[in-house]
Amino acid sequence: MAASNPLPNFRIGSGVDIHQLTEGRQLIIGGVYIPSSFGALGHSDADVLLHAICDGLLGAANLRDIGFHFPDTDPRYKDADSKLLLKDTFVLIQEKGYALGNLDCTVLLENPKVNPHIPKMQEIIAEILQAKVDQISIKATRGEKMGFVGKGLGIQAFATVLIYKV
Repeated sequence: MAASNPLPNFRIGSGVDIHQLTEGRQLIIGGVYIPSSFGALGHSDADVLLHAICDGLLGAANLRDIGFHFPDTDPRYKDADSKLLLKDTFVLIQEKGYALGNLDCTVLLENPKVNPHIPKMQEIIAEILQAKVDQISIKATRGEKMGFVGKGLGIQAFATVLIYKV
């Protein structure tokens, strides 16, 4: 007789997103508009942080990735507000019986400075994910003039997500 092997109550996911920077687009990170002469290029609003969080949540729940659920070939998502994508992603997580434990995220951007906007990002993300601000960690760093981030060509974000069965 085979022993039962129930899934653990906790699951971890990781998400990564990268976008090219270009003039003529708004820079939106973590649901916050950041004044800049450039923004991220993408099918939706190209919010690199929220996209990485979506992928982390989906990965933790074994629900594939953001492109599977919100494909860039679907006109419904053209210039979509990524806060709505995160809300829809969280509904999928809840339907599988999970809630958020915590997030640990890093945004890589040479300029403008992200740090002054982090408290507002935390508030927005916490509200969407029905969590406390203390559960949402966001850090920012630069490329120090190296690579595509350091040369001001792109933005990247990483998210590590812990979800648990409710």
